[in-house]
Amino acid sequence: SGFNSIGHMDTMQRRRHHIGHYKEGEEFIQNAFQVLFMLFSGKEKSNLSACWLQYEISKIIQCLQTKRKKKLKVQGRKSKKLAKNLLKAPDNRNHLSLWKLYAYLEWLLGNIDDARKVFDTALSTAGTGGVKNPQLCSLSLLYAQLELELLESLEGALMSRAVHILTKLAENGPYVPYSGQVVSVNILKARKTYDHEVQDYLNKISAANQDQVSDSNQLVNLVGCYALFQYLTVGIDAAVLIYAQASEKLEVPDPKNCENPGENLAVPNFPAALEELSVLHTNLLRFHMKISVYPLGPLREALAAALKRHPHNLALWRSYVLAQRKSHSASKARRFFDGITRSARSLEPWLFAIRAEQMRKTLIDTVQRADVGEVHATIPETGLTNRIIALFEHAVQSENGTHCPLLWRMYLHFLV
Repeated sequence: SGFNSIGHMDTMQRRRHHIGHYKEGEEFIQNAFQVLFMLFSGKEKSNLSACWLQYEISKIIQCLQTKRKKKLKVQGRKSKKLAKNLLKAPDNRNHLSLWKLYAYLEWLLGNIDDARKVFDTALSTAGTGGVKNPQLCSLSLLYAQLELELLESLEGALMSRAVHILTKLAENGPYVPYSGQVVSVNILKARKTYDHEVQDYLNKISAANQDQVSDSNQLVNLVGCYALFQYLTVGIDAAVLIYAQASEKLEVPDPKNCENPGENLAVPNFPAALEELSVLHTNLLRFHMKISVYPLGPLREALAAALKRHPHNLALWRSYVLAQRKSHSASKARRFFDGITRSARSLEPWLFAIRAEQMRKTLIDTVQRADVGEVHATIPETGLTNRIIALFEHAVQSENGTHCPLLWRMYLHFLV
């Protein structure tokens, strides 16, 4: 009964009161966490605490997406109380990834100054290690990304808090909170440090010294920090170059020359790293387009190349569909979807191809059915309807589509 909205057709409309967890389901999940919490100790307990906090953050994000301020306030109080209790546990006090999640929680709730204090405290107590410390790298990257999003333009970015965070990380010394300025000499030194470390890591991968799985996450954080640093101090082209170099080292031949573009084309232990770098790269391009004038072409190309390698990635598909909405011509996107759905085995390309056409149909319907005094234009748009039905038909005939309840419900809902 906790998830009683899932089987109903009207959840397809994603009405505001349908988004979120039902009371009984929420109670069950909280009870499960509490019971599991008693069974673990040490590192496992810390990892479980991180999962619990991530779950709380997902609920906060849901409230933000649906703009339910009252629910956000209540949920925020509950989540903060839980986070503080988890951090009081002796095993968790020095667990940097937990402090990172707590700071992110405060940031999402709009408590920017409190979040900064948590980030600064965590970075100060983490000690030295700089770019060689994976947790410190991960914490600094998130902090810098959040600070970057507050910038309205790149003017004055050189003296921003984000540059200070990334410079301090490269200095390999104790962290000092931002005082309002960044020394130019330190920026030059930091750039050298980042360049040396990234090249060192990439050379290790080329030489097939893949002895640690954690290398994968550390590489993503390191390249992410360096690209962000270059973006703020030099510009977008310098940042894109870093991502291009890293992806080139992780890639095996060009996907265009391969028979199956949907197949894994990364160095054996690093497909996840290549995927995460693609997401960071495209997110940075999207952000840059938001705050300054920049062509859509590079973003489209980056997304198309990334999706050929990772046809199952939801974040990349969402970005692709949003980017295509800005275009008046649907033919290029349709050709791309057609190529991916033919070769990739995953179901995501079908779902997003359908979603893109449905969004286009909604847009045309709103234009055609606009009230003009007493006259209502109700010319049906049959071409798009037939196209969407054809897409559904092909999708449900695919191996994964036949067994996907969501796809069948979407099809039924569209026909209704």
